[in-house]
Amino acid sequence: MLIHWGQDLSDYIYDVFIAKFDFWLAFGLVAQLFFTARFLVQWISSERAGKSVIPMAFWFFSLGGGFMTLIYGIVKREPIIILGQALATIIYIRNIMLIVKNHRQTQTLEE
Repeated sequence: MLIHWGQDLSDYIYDVFIAKFDFWLAFGLVAQLFFTARFLVQWISSERAGKSVIPMAFWFFSLGGGFMTLIYGIVKREPIIILGQALATIIYIRNIMLIVKNHRQTQTLEE
């Protein structure tokens, strides 16, 4: 029974990642890696600062990975991905806008 489950899992992995491999699967995988990189950036930045921080690079990785995932969802006609990433992408853009605005205000006050 355990051997049968192992074979079924092996067949499933082969079907999903090998037999159906195409440009859009590669694109989706790169999008997910880009999105995952944001956590590494945040973790490394926090370790260096000795406290929890969210660097600007976190938002750029979020935006890039989220936007690529949104494109993937649109091409693959996946409504869950489309809805989730469309809203998230707007939030990432807004956070970047707020950071840039705050940075400009800080520079103006320092001058």
